[in-house]
Amino acid sequence: MRIGELASRAGVSVRSLRYYEQQGLLTSTRSPGGQRHYSSDKVARVELIQWLYAAGLSSRTIAEMLPCVDTPNAENSATALMRMAQARDRLAEHISSLTGTMESLDELIAASTRAHGQRLRSAAGE
Repeated sequence: MRIGELASRAGVSVRSLRYYEQQGLLTSTRSPGGQRHYSSDKVARVELIQWLYAAGLSSRTIAEMLPCVDTPNAENSATALMRMAQARDRLAEHISSLTGTMESLDELIAASTRAHGQRLRSAAGE
């Protein structure tokens, strides 16, 4: 199938498919005219890539994990599990940092609300 058909069947943009190829996540063959051609199993591959992106993994991490899908064995599986655990740890750190930032913002909002309330009461002559 050609790139447009794969994009349609997998529910992604043609641009995404080109990016996946550029990152080494997806392969195609080329016609003599240079058009990309994909086998029907690439639909499942693109869906897997999308799922891994949605899980917060980077293209580099996905590329490191795909050998587990392509050639399942104990070593590849261990590598994939390690990469997923590392990605989860990074996300947990990021969430913790964002939570701290949100708490600081909440404190700033509360302090500003108190100050604004005092100014309104003073202006009203209370």
